[in-house]
Amino acid sequence: MKQFKTQSKRILDLMINSIYTHKEIFLRELISNCSDALDKLCYKSLTDGSGLDRSSLEIKIAVNNAARTLTISDNGIGMTQEELDKNLGTIAQSGSFEFKNSNEKKEDLDIIGQFGVGFYSAFMVAQKVVVVSKAYGADTANMWVSDGVNGYEIKPAEKATNGTEVVLFLKNNTEDEDYDKFLNEYQIKTLIKKYSDYIRFPIKMLCTKYLPSEEGEETKTEQVEETLNSMVPIWKKNKNEITDENYNTFYRDTFYDTEEPVARIHTSVEGAVDYKALLFIPSKAPYNYYSKTYEKGLKLYTNGVLITERSEELLPDYFSFVRGVVDSELRLNISRETIQNNRQLSLIEKNIEKKIKNELENLLKNDREKYQKFFKEFGMNLKYGVYSDWGQNKEILQDLLIFDTVKEDSMVSLKEYVDKMPADQKYIYYANGLNKDRIKALPQSEKVVEQGYDIICCTENVDEFALKAIGKYSDKEFKSISEQDNGIENKDEETVQEDTKEITDFIKEALGDKVVAVIASKRLKTHFVCLTSKGELSIEMEKVLNALPNADNIKAEKVLEINVDHPAFEKVKNAYANDKDKLKQMALVMFASAGLIEGLLPDNPTELSDAIFSLIE
Repeated sequence: MKQFKTQSKRILDLMINSIYTHKEIFLRELISNCSDALDKLCYKSLTDGSGLDRSSLEIKIAVNNAARTLTISDNGIGMTQEELDKNLGTIAQSGSFEFKNSNEKKEDLDIIGQFGVGFYSAFMVAQKVVVVSKAYGADTANMWVSDGVNGYEIKPAEKATNGTEVVLFLKNNTEDEDYDKFLNEYQIKTLIKKYSDYIRFPIKMLCTKYLPSEEGEETKTEQVEETLNSMVPIWKKNKNEITDENYNTFYRDTFYDTEEPVARIHTSVEGAVDYKALLFIPSKAPYNYYSKTYEKGLKLYTNGVLITERSEELLPDYFSFVRGVVDSELRLNISRETIQNNRQLSLIEKNIEKKIKNELENLLKNDREKYQKFFKEFGMNLKYGVYSDWGQNKEILQDLLIFDTVKEDSMVSLKEYVDKMPADQKYIYYANGLNKDRIKALPQSEKVVEQGYDIICCTENVDEFALKAIGKYSDKEFKSISEQDNGIENKDEETVQEDTKEITDFIKEALGDKVVAVIASKRLKTHFVCLTSKGELSIEMEKVLNALPNADNIKAEKVLEINVDHPAFEKVKNAYANDKDKLKQMALVMFASAGLIEGLLPDNPTELSDAIFSLIE
């Protein structure tokens, strides 16, 4: 019995128990080694002119339930006795890596294994491993046997053809682990489909086939060899070979969506980093999309081997709705479960970001109906993307936003809004409300619409925050119609305010700190009162922020505006002249009414109710 050449059982124990997250990874690693062995043989045949028939190369899996063994074999390049001792007897010795570096055209070799530790993942599930290998062109075969940390032995063996077979003697089941599942036909198929579906060589196994039987007859079966993997992934095929149905079937089967995507991106990129990608923009958000349980990310493959189900680094948060796969030759870490050089991922992410944006812009321009369907599901996420990170992504996202407006029948982009602005309009106007009809009915809307200006409808909590983050679009500032200074001049407003100052000052005193000012307004037409705000914090922001956990009773600076041309103002003047106590009650009702229009509930409903009934007397 030979000891491992590292002279450290602890290192092997660490590799078996700590490097890999899931025990099922062992099958991916052993199949990847088989793929490397077949690739080496292909390369060798090209260089020595032996004319190898590539179609004869394959990987086989065999299950023996009675012996509790799982065998993974290939008819690849195989190993000599010396190579068995060197590659398997020395931990972290990669024969694949050495083979690649020893060849002049190493860039032409797509070798998966690099670190020489994937093989040892077998010991996560096996109590003993037997490797029988015969090198290509050799006359003899050899056997490598090990039960793990106690060492290994190598001895002569019989093998008819070149290649390698790895026999795993599975561990006994425990309370925590069921090792028998790795002898289950369905489980093996599932793992190959998950991790190794796009290995370039066929992976074959004898599978159970149920035969037709008459009623009452015993069920009959036979063993039939099946190829378990697809080999050529759809994203590596030429686009002209793939139909829309092919794409949609792949999408539905891979991402378990019952609806077709609204758009797809199939791209192959060469440059600073090479990759292929097939991305889909769903037509409907998953049920948990706007919750903490949703996990973003793209499936990441390297040389046909699945590295991770969800690579978060490949998508910015604002495009987290995108589903798809990326295949690239990346530098992996020792376990092949994460990427070693984040710069590679960063380059891919930036490139994917541009392609997603371009596809969405194309959809917005050429298929508005589809885009509006998409935006209904994911528009809120784009708005959060504009608002988050202090608005640093606004340039990327602002042209993807669309809104309802009070004048247009369909949603418009910011560019479309600006293009339709009258020459004298200084600002991009917006208003907050539950829906378009409610915004159109706001008292503050009347004057703006009368000027011929349109109003963007902010119907979601994030809308105003997103517009504030953008700040300006085409050198036009955003202006809320509820701002105290809305940018629309009223020539006689100062005179009116001066004439009514005694009354408005009295109402302000009656309302106390509920408002920062009460003024006579000329912006109102048919309505009697409205609330506007001063400063950066709007009334809508007050509502949103106070709805957050642990909110500290945040208050906007509110201004009560009174329409002095309204018939009700005569009663206000009369009360001021003859019954100031009555005017105090009227002040409470005016403020509460203006607040209700803005969606604010009264702080003291009892006080309001008493004021209303005192006025009815």
